[in-house]
Amino acid sequence: MRIVFVSVPLSGHLLPLIPFAAACRDAGHDVVLASGDFPADVLGLRTADIGARFSLRSGAMRSALRHPRLARAEMAGRAGHRFVGEIFGRAGLALEEPLLALAGTEKPDLIVYESLSEVGAIVAGRLGVPSVLQENTLWPAEQLFQAVAGSSVLAGREVPAPDLTIAVTPPSLRAVPAGPGAVPMRPEPYSGGGHLPDWLATPGDRPRVLVSRSTLSGPDTGDPGPAVIAAAGAVDAEFVLVRGETRRGLPRNVRPVGRIPLNQALPYAAAFVHHAGAGSVLGGLAAGVPQLTTPGAGDRRHNAELLARRGAGLAVPAKSITAADLDRLLTDPSLLAAAREVAAEIAAMPSPAAVVPALEKLAGR
Repeated sequence: MRIVFVSVPLSGHLLPLIPFAAACRDAGHDVVLASGDFPADVLGLRTADIGARFSLRSGAMRSALRHPRLARAEMAGRAGHRFVGEIFGRAGLALEEPLLALAGTEKPDLIVYESLSEVGAIVAGRLGVPSVLQENTLWPAEQLFQAVAGSSVLAGREVPAPDLTIAVTPPSLRAVPAGPGAVPMRPEPYSGGGHLPDWLATPGDRPRVLVSRSTLSGPDTGDPGPAVIAAAGAVDAEFVLVRGETRRGLPRNVRPVGRIPLNQALPYAAAFVHHAGAGSVLGGLAAGVPQLTTPGAGDRRHNAELLARRGAGLAVPAKSITAADLDRLLTDPSLLAAAREVAAEIAAMPSPAAVVPALEKLAGR
């Protein structure tokens, strides 16, 4: 079976597809990742760069000019999925031609696409092959599909509904139940490879807190780093700033590192502080680690509040993080208990390898 996996060329969208794509490849299928901005390590998968015409910044600005009220709500994280549908509907137009060209060469039997890459459904419809929607955010995949397919940008375009939807959000975090016929699959955290220093591959002498930030730049990235640095000296813990800047004046218990495979470091951490990206939330949950997240633009408020309601983390604005917040993150037993409960849920979900037969059945193989 020949399978094309499609993602917009943004690492937070692409990385969640890689473990499932690798499982399909390991089951003997011919797989290619169609995206862009690839990490250094894609687990040996073939790649095809279709993102030359894609610009998130340009698409967001054009959508904001057409929908200014929605844009303001989006910046506050209160637009739901309406504005994101406009942005990524436009993104689909930029990716359609190169994806069609790739499909002409690959001749796929099946196209798998992530929650905001409905261009995969459009191209699958034009080719007459089945399509699979793989959830990769904490917003239900079906809702994001409707937001993109129903955007003003794609008005009049045929966007076939997926033949199969894969749901990765653990049941106790779902805002609404997965759609009828959705297949559950364990979210496999993957950070794009890289080297993990030996000292991060074992527990430290003090509780270790990993501190990360968004890979995207913009007016509201929710970077917790500055506030954590300011508060860290009053907290009995070791703070590791992932992709942090090396500079003078850092507290003695703060250590910056470059890009590391967070999925390998999280099992040895006592807590995780980050910008509330969906991949980071799911990665922390899979490791059973309490989290402090910073609500903000896009889906970050939704993610942070969902995690806090489940009891597995705290939602604190980036500039408001205090030593008391960090102490609570490390010492509140209810946070750890809830995080471990969700980790057990995730571990009990079917693995990517166990879901491959559902694709084979769909394609008639």
